[in-house]
Amino acid sequence: MPGMSGADPHPYSTLTPDVVLDALESVGVRGDGRLLALNSYENRVYQVYVEDAPPVVAKFYRPARWTDAQILEEHAFVAELAEREIPVVASLVLSGRTLNEHAGFRFAVYPRRGGRTPELEDPETLEWIGRFIGRIHAVGATKPFAHRPAIDLASFGEEPRDWLLGHGFVPPSLLDAWRSVVDLALAGTRRSFDRAGGVRALRLHGDCHAGNVLWTDDGPHFVDFDDARTGPAMQDLWMLLSGDRPSMTKQLLDVLAGYEDFAEFDRRELHLVEALRTLRLVHYSAWLARRWDDPAFPAAFPWFNTERYWQDRILELKEQVALMDEGPLELP
Repeated sequence: MPGMSGADPHPYSTLTPDVVLDALESVGVRGDGRLLALNSYENRVYQVYVEDAPPVVAKFYRPARWTDAQILEEHAFVAELAEREIPVVASLVLSGRTLNEHAGFRFAVYPRRGGRTPELEDPETLEWIGRFIGRIHAVGATKPFAHRPAIDLASFGEEPRDWLLGHGFVPPSLLDAWRSVVDLALAGTRRSFDRAGGVRALRLHGDCHAGNVLWTDDGPHFVDFDDARTGPAMQDLWMLLSGDRPSMTKQLLDVLAGYEDFAEFDRRELHLVEALRTLRLVHYSAWLARRWDDPAFPAAFPWFNTERYWQDRILELKEQVALMDEGPLELP
């Protein structure tokens, strides 16, 4: 089985419960011994029960993924949003810092904020979410990231494609077919970006799917800015859309009804919906492959790297090529 090259294949092998609790105690948070692992694969995230205080959430960053400067820039962006009363969950300042280190692991601690998955079929919910994304983007447009990377064809399409081709994950029997269709898909993505023209790039959440929007009776709040990057506004909008073209058009109109109260939406970005979806599909396959030697990944994604998996990806990318050729969604 191909694996990760040049990286520790088990980056969390020494992150035991005792190490987690000792890390928290090193910054003045005394756990009572109870830990609950939360649903995260890229990092390790735990709900930690604390003596004489509400539980907190501790996030241990995957070694070597982000630099300290990149992590601190994410923390600063979220703090900037929180200062403007946008409902995000900012990291706590402990020992004078938001990013601390213990036993070789960098970690951050957050207040626990519960919630449920939003009902994206409800127009009022979409408008409410859109309103807050508009506020996030209004702040995100005020200055650029200095250290965090961009979402673009090179980083989310060409580099992941080349990595997969260079590390033997695609079965030999399907290699030519996958190589051909991924090249067609990336060519379609390039044409979509060319048609959109020079759309504005801004600081984004970057991974704004329903699982990162928690809903309470007071409305939404946004969590997990770990993938915050620079990119077009559509990156934070398209993951809220699903179904056929009429359905996605209606959903986007509902989102924009709130979004445009706070930020201008450039209609040229309609060309990017399927292009950004295509880049995510290619990037996701490479993400799974790069992490395959982490024992959590084969357990959580047993269907990955089978012949059926790559057959399905070939069909999926063929569909994306056709969708990008159909042209953009049309808004009234």
